[in-house]
Amino acid sequence: MKSQSHSERPHRHHYDAEMLSVEDARERILSYFNVLTSEKKPLVEALGQVLAEDIVATFDIPPLTNSAMDGYALISQDTFGASKENPVELQVTGVIPAGGLPDHAVESGTAIRIMTGAPLPPGADSVIPFEDTDELQRRKSGLSDHSISIHMESQPYENIRQAGEDVRSGNRVLSKGDLLRAGEIGLIASLGHSEARVIKRPVVAIVSTGDELIEPGEDKEPSKIYNSNAFSIAAMVSRYGGIPKIMGIARDTVESLEAVLHQAMDSDLVVTSAGVSKGDYDVVKDVLFSRGQIALWSVRMRPAKPLAFGILDRKDGGSVPHLGLPGNPVSAMVAFEQFGRYALRLMMGKPDVPKPSIYAVMDDPIKNHDGRRVYARVKVYRDGEGNYRAKTTGNQSSGVLSSMALANGLAICPDDIGIIDIGETAKVELLDSTEDIF
Repeated sequence: MKSQSHSERPHRHHYDAEMLSVEDARERILSYFNVLTSEKKPLVEALGQVLAEDIVATFDIPPLTNSAMDGYALISQDTFGASKENPVELQVTGVIPAGGLPDHAVESGTAIRIMTGAPLPPGADSVIPFEDTDELQRRKSGLSDHSISIHMESQPYENIRQAGEDVRSGNRVLSKGDLLRAGEIGLIASLGHSEARVIKRPVVAIVSTGDELIEPGEDKEPSKIYNSNAFSIAAMVSRYGGIPKIMGIARDTVESLEAVLHQAMDSDLVVTSAGVSKGDYDVVKDVLFSRGQIALWSVRMRPAKPLAFGILDRKDGGSVPHLGLPGNPVSAMVAFEQFGRYALRLMMGKPDVPKPSIYAVMDDPIKNHDGRRVYARVKVYRDGEGNYRAKTTGNQSSGVLSSMALANGLAICPDDIGIIDIGETAKVELLDSTEDIF
């Protein structure tokens, strides 16, 4: 899949060494993205995607007035005064199964056995469920099924679903831009469609950089570390609706990074990890300068202060956005949550969807030493009174990946607050492992 040309975008920022706020950095990054084109997708594969066209009903749902439960279709007036002590007996003149059609009308003094979803026969204005008759007793006793005793009055239109009460023919039932969840997919299927036109999922090429990296499954060496970032980033890409492509490891040379990036240029977004700080071997900046342009290089946040974003030019004249994440695993994940997630959602037609958040009382302090917004990894839980509380998940160093694995939220200490102390309330952006909270 090739992204549309980014070279025609109106916003072409030049490299700015200023440390940007999270909001300013996000706004600048998102100015380089547009919604992707659409495609036809089987409904079974379309969960979480966005509709690219309106869905209009071409028939009523239900198409015919039908029974809402198993029972007997009858004339409600025939049941007036009925009770267990004074039952009303009606003649049973037939059966209508689900999917069948009535072949005669209900007349006064008669009833037709009917299954849920079966069309209501002419003459009937009500359905009484089996449990309000002597159906079960008759079956147990082997009595004739040609008659039935009614033990309760039935009201007009009771237990009946009117034709078109769910969807009317000609009505727009879903709109372009709607998110497809289970209910929407079921509704589209109920109208006879097996596919839907949706916004494409963005393809994200993931490149790890560093001479110290080896792939999981390779023999461990004392001076090497496993390439975990590619897999955590790929998991987040999938979680937020994209299609991850792990491109492998580029070594700490411009030539190696260029070679790997060449294979990644048919994607909608290139994400690299590491190579964005001020080290001697951090080559991402060099490649961005030589192959495109840099829009930003530093964000006022902790972790993930070193963050690169820019445009990589393709040989065909197009371009691909590039998000350069820090190499420390927690920094990479926090940065992707704050920037990569929003870019994916915009490309998929779901912009302006903030992270779900709550406010929780802190069990541990969050300290802001240098005016950078702090994202502390926390475990959110409810106390005995049902209030939200949050505790940090251990060592908050950006290299301690276990702190992210144990967390279900990111507690925020704003730029202009020096500390959120024990017992004070913090805003917490929820991650995806929230089952134990609710």
